[in-house]
Amino acid sequence: MGPRILVTGIAGAAGQAVGAQLAARGVPHFGSDARGDARQASDDPAEATVRLLPATDPDMVLDLRRLVDRESINVIIPTLSVELPVLAAARAGFGPDVRIIVGEPAAVALANDHLFTAWALQAAGIPVPRFGVPGDLAAAPASLAGLNGPVVVKPRVFKGTRAVHLLAGTGSVNWQLMPAGQLVQEFIPGADFVVLVFGTPARNAMAPVAVVLEKTKTPYGRVGSDEVSRRVPAAEAGDVRKLGLAAVRTLGLTGPVQVQIRRRADGTPVVLGVCATLGENSKWAPELLDAVLATFMLPSFNPASFRRCPAVPAAALG
Repeated sequence: MGPRILVTGIAGAAGQAVGAQLAARGVPHFGSDARGDARQASDDPAEATVRLLPATDPDMVLDLRRLVDRESINVIIPTLSVELPVLAAARAGFGPDVRIIVGEPAAVALANDHLFTAWALQAAGIPVPRFGVPGDLAAAPASLAGLNGPVVVKPRVFKGTRAVHLLAGTGSVNWQLMPAGQLVQEFIPGADFVVLVFGTPARNAMAPVAVVLEKTKTPYGRVGSDEVSRRVPAAEAGDVRKLGLAAVRTLGLTGPVQVQIRRRADGTPVVLGVCATLGENSKWAPELLDAVLATFMLPSFNPASFRRCPAVPAAALG
């Protein structure tokens, strides 16, 4: 029997992009979503679209299990970042015959929180922007010395680009009034990239996938800031590609991952953030979905068997 695929978040841009790629390959699939009216739209290629409970509901996994059993689903492709920690933690409860394309719980938790990501990458020697949290900055204003100039303020857990704000400086900001759960990050002014990565399973011959996309240069938090202008040829931006792979390996992530990278004014690439799922930009890199579908042919999709480097190789940093 072939894969019976469920794409979560089918009403969103990422879900629609994954669904369209599956349809283009002639692969039937179902869709699910917790937002609004999840009835099948005229342009939705899914066989059927079901409304599920949101990831914040404690019964979401039960709801999903019922759908999996009812429709004999054996591959789940999540496309919403809010679902990733829940599905990673619950993955073992679905049994060996259901493959949820999500990494290990600890790695997904690191990637889901921008502060944890920055801590982990910085500790491993992966270049990241200078950063802090409002509480620390309010308690120790001297720590602002490393954050002179424009800064980016964004939720530690991703809530969309509209929740990301660019401030001209830190001098007039009252950090004590800043909402909890925010990350303050040095603004990096250079070229903007996203590296789409799929890790290499240790038990088969799949080659690692790493595709670099260049994004349009528009201010943070405005429409268009995530638009892709081109797929970068393999001969270009080798340092960006290596940095994306190094970040994924350092965090221990497996399967599809998006790594956001920008260049400093001197050209040095730094990692701004990581999202451990397929996104809308995957339409630029069909290799990622091919790798996801290839996992169905493995004896078992066990993210723990994916390669992880215990330390970052020097070559990974260019």
